[in-house]
Amino acid sequence: MEGECRASQARSWGLPAGGAGGDSPGGDAPLPGSISSSSLLQAEVLDLDEDEDDLEVFSKDASLMDMNSFSPLMPTSPLSMINQVKFEDEPDLKDLFITVDEPESHVTTIETFITYRIITKTSRGEFDSSEFEVRRRYQDFLWLKEKLEEAHPTLIIPEFSSHKKQGPGLLSRMGQSVRAVALSMRGVKSRPEEFMEMNNFIEIFSQKINLIDKISQRIYKEEREYLDEMKEYGPIHILWSASEEDLADTLKSVASCIDKCCKATEKRMSGFSEALLPVVHEYVLYSEMLMAVMKRRDQIQAELDSKVEALTSKKADTDLLTEEIGKLEDKVECANNALKADWERWKQNMQNDIKSAFTNMAEENILYYEQCLATWESFLTSQTDLHLEEASEDKL
Repeated sequence: MEGECRASQARSWGLPAGGAGGDSPGGDAPLPGSISSSSLLQAEVLDLDEDEDDLEVFSKDASLMDMNSFSPLMPTSPLSMINQVKFEDEPDLKDLFITVDEPESHVTTIETFITYRIITKTSRGEFDSSEFEVRRRYQDFLWLKEKLEEAHPTLIIPEFSSHKKQGPGLLSRMGQSVRAVALSMRGVKSRPEEFMEMNNFIEIFSQKINLIDKISQRIYKEEREYLDEMKEYGPIHILWSASEEDLADTLKSVASCIDKCCKATEKRMSGFSEALLPVVHEYVLYSEMLMAVMKRRDQIQAELDSKVEALTSKKADTDLLTEEIGKLEDKVECANNALKADWERWKQNMQNDIKSAFTNMAEENILYYEQCLATWESFLTSQTDLHLEEASEDKL
């Protein structure tokens, strides 16, 4: 049944059941990749181009201004899926790799916008080539996100959160909103227990990951302020040594120790910002997206419940309602199966990502404190030896 659901969803989008991608609006080249997955991009960069709505495709040798405008607080991370997504149909099959990188600024007489390079490498037979390279702009990623959610409303799509200007026109959005509110007011009468547990997990996870994100950002800010202050002490001790002849060597040694600790701190902060911050923030975005996925599942369920209620009370044509109910039952089954399968995959990836991020951060902290401790112990040992040597000379 699940295979039929996927094929039906793919056909509704005008794609082969294998999910080999489709043409984006206004573009000559397809966005290669799986229709059930996509790349999460850093929101800071994407926000720069959120008002754009068309498409440019450039060749590999296009020479345009390069602008690496990623926020220092959100660098790329090999642990997360911010810059690279590996699509796997089977656990041991890795034959489709998509990388999003190299943001470039483009300036015209009318507008300024940013494009991103997308490289797809694959060994799948449904593709015409083993490697594709295209450039896409912000609105194209929004278009892809909307198409994926349209075709797979309960799949967990690893992409950025929604932004203020996207989707259909105002009247269409108002109609969708009214319908969603109406369905939510009716409520879901028979939500399965497993989805109740799933919803509770998402709510708790969202609270915790948002708190961790805020604390992590605050720690990084305080560490940056500490480093900036510590960098001032080295030069101060060097200046001090020039006016204290008897203490000159000691003060210079202190300055050297401070400099070594500054370098160790910078390295630790680099690891913190690359290994932990982007992973935590990524799952903050995931928590928002998971809530939206559950809401879409409930809307499908609520629509089915309303039709069943109408049939029971015979408020409409029973034959038409029976047909609609049959279609909605299939739709609910497809949505539930897709969400359950994707949920387990997402949960395992989340646990692995977060565990790896915090483990790496703990190891970085241990290494940092060991380096600083060794630096000052070496200094104290050298000073002790120096004083003993001076004491021996005085006795002689």
